[in-house]
Amino acid sequence: MRFLPISLLLLGLCHAAEVRTWTDAQSRKIEATLVRIEGTSVVLKLADGREAPFPLDKLSEPDRKYVEDNRALTPTTKELKPATKVETESPDASKKLNFDDPWPESIRFTEDPEISTIEENAEKKHFIYESANYRYVCDVRLAKSVVKGFAVMFEATHLFCRTMPLAINGGVKKDGKHQILLFEKFDDYVKAGGPPTSAGVYIGGKGVVMVPLGSLGVKPVGSGYMLDRDKSSKTLPHELTHQLTPDPYYDKGSMGWFTEGIAEYVAVTPYRSGSYSVRGNQKDIFDYATGYGSKDMGGRALGTKIHLPPLKDFMLQSYSSFLEQPQLSYGCGLLITTYFLHMDGAGDGKRIKAFLKALHEGKDGEASLSLLLDGRTFEELQNDLIKAWSRKGVDFTFGK
Repeated sequence: MRFLPISLLLLGLCHAAEVRTWTDAQSRKIEATLVRIEGTSVVLKLADGREAPFPLDKLSEPDRKYVEDNRALTPTTKELKPATKVETESPDASKKLNFDDPWPESIRFTEDPEISTIEENAEKKHFIYESANYRYVCDVRLAKSVVKGFAVMFEATHLFCRTMPLAINGGVKKDGKHQILLFEKFDDYVKAGGPPTSAGVYIGGKGVVMVPLGSLGVKPVGSGYMLDRDKSSKTLPHELTHQLTPDPYYDKGSMGWFTEGIAEYVAVTPYRSGSYSVRGNQKDIFDYATGYGSKDMGGRALGTKIHLPPLKDFMLQSYSSFLEQPQLSYGCGLLITTYFLHMDGAGDGKRIKAFLKALHEGKDGEASLSLLLDGRTFEELQNDLIKAWSRKGVDFTFGK
């Protein structure tokens, strides 16, 4: 989270900083505080302390008037200095179901990750570093500046997952931190259980993400290590999303198409230097699923004509079956998840939120699919999905 400079808070912002009820164009309400104005969006501080951008043109007329009336008293992006302190989530924040929060337009983690060195034992090759939400256990000593460089991506991804109004509030913590195991040599990563063709992996039974340092852009230089800040990997945000996905989402009915689809969604959303550009990410999703991604940075290469088995069969198949055709399954999981998030019904994700909420409440995964159907048959849902993606240039067909 970002803290405002005290000097700005004292410059007549008392009225603008009041907690009030905001209403969007679809009459959904949320309690929040106006923090600042960013171009055509406002940043609201939610009840749990998180900040979320919200488009002005999607607010109700009274809310837009409120923003205009307080524009002179509200800081804009240009007036803010970079923040230097990270506000970690409260003990109960991860348990909150945030389905009523607005969808983020962008995620910006610009804070200093404040790296702490917990242990450096050269004899045991055991080095431990921590940022706000993560503990990094490495087999080689790293400078704080190097850890800080890649920690920004971890913390930005954590913020992205927590900010999406999908109650992605899972993850096993040890002493308050998510666990990351780092390996100097790729062979050691593979020996520890990392897939030989991967850039990182989430080990569900242990709740840890394992990463070879090369995937983070960390490379040996002389007697130390340096970070290539241009190095990027879609694998790591994908695996970090898995680490934060709550257990109920791994039930039959969501396991596979959604658990991999949402991880792909986070991974494909454009990222650079602590920022995820969420608004307008559908072009990147299209490029990644149908081709080789933006600037040929990897993709599922499915083409624009995609054939799947009946949608019900695809969504209810076993995970082992899902993995039999990984390119097809992962790419289609991404497209189907994106449909439910942004293209289904009014485009507000109402049905998928109801589906995920039912999973959180312990409802059987297969039974919860009825909330995605919302009175439709699977054939009718297939037709709705076909129509929605055809407008984007993807031609789906379903059948045996």
